Amino acid sequence: MFQLIAPFFQDLYERTGLNFIVFYDSYEHERFLSGVSISLQLIFWSIAVSLVIGVLGAWAQSARAPVLRGLMDAYIQAFRNTPPMVQLLFFYFALGTFTPQVDMGGYYQPLISSFMWAVISLGIFGGAFNVEIFRAGLEAVPESTKEAAESLCMTRWQTYLYVTLPLAFRISLPALTNNLVSLAKTTSLAYVIAVPEMTSTLNQVWSANVNVPEMMLLLFLFYVLVVSLLATALHFIERRLALPGYGQ
Repeated sequence: MFQLIAPFFQDLYERTGLNFIVFYDSYEHERFLSGVSISLQLIFWSIAVSLVIGVLGAWAQSARAPVLRGLMDAYIQAFRNTPPMVQLLFFYFALGTFTPQVDMGGYYQPLISSFMWAVISLGIFGGAFNVEIFRAGLEAVPESTKEAAESLCMTRWQTYLYVTLPLAFRISLPALTNNLVSLAKTTSLAYVIAVPEMTSTLNQVWSANVNVPEMMLLLFLFYVLVVSLLATALHFIERRLALPGYGQ
């Protein structure tokens, strides 16, 4: 593919001065593909972590233990009320100093990489919103449905896992879609802790080649495409799982 498009963009640069170097220089092209891959992985894992936290957190909010409910409320307030960039810096520079380092044979490398800190931080940030979204979905499930599950001798955890959670997930999908799309866009902030995702990668490209407008356009189009595909997929799932009478 690179061999097919490289002559076109090389000629475009020579004729017009539009320097999309990532499409005709092999070194910059490899760096660009690496940035794309890391950005997509970061989006995927951040969303996955946030969903796990949302599900477990919503269950903890309905727990009988006051301490567990209080801890969950404190977590939600702390991470909903602070900027995601501040959280990234806090996790990487504050907590990162207390994590062990691994001897790589002459130099030491942190056990938790900047990418992993970004996933942890962004997942926790998005999870704080997902907890409230799932909680609202759980509260929308009729009590009669829960009582029917209990009449079948299902435990509290079984009722949550097999009855209320699937229904709450369907009810929560519209709000959940908005939050996950927002989280996907927020991953672009990971450049502040040196994660080599798209923003950081293209920043290095335009710094070395003085082609800011071209790389900014490419960065903009990348997120338009990725976020649009994510939103389309989530809306498709929302329509497929819609249940009449359950918050739809």
